Amino acid sequence: MKKEEPLNPEEELARLRLPRGNETIGILEQRLGSSRVRVRCMDGKTRVCRIPGRLKRRLWVRENDVVIVEPWEFGGDEKGDVLFKYRPLQVRALRDKGYLKNLEDLDSF
Repeated sequence: MKKEEPLNPEEELARLRLPRGNETIGILEQRLGSSRVRVRCMDGKTRVCRIPGRLKRRLWVRENDVVIVEPWEFGGDEKGDVLFKYRPLQVRALRDKGYLKNLEDLDSF
């Protein structure tokens, strides 16, 4: 198993992933178990999201992590998938660029 080399800070910010289409940024409120989490999204909704199987072992999340959520097309607006987790340096860059104005709990970054 090959380990990925960490990116230097300039590369990490140059590759900053932004939400596309109907994706939204959210902050993880609570881990619910069995790859499910509760996320408060930028659009004002709280969703119960799952971590898809392809990301289960690669994406370790904790409370107050900033993530990209894709809401489900079916099953209402209260469910979604977690697609990406931002690192602390990326969170600071997002906050400086004005993408995180609706989320207040980001003072720790």
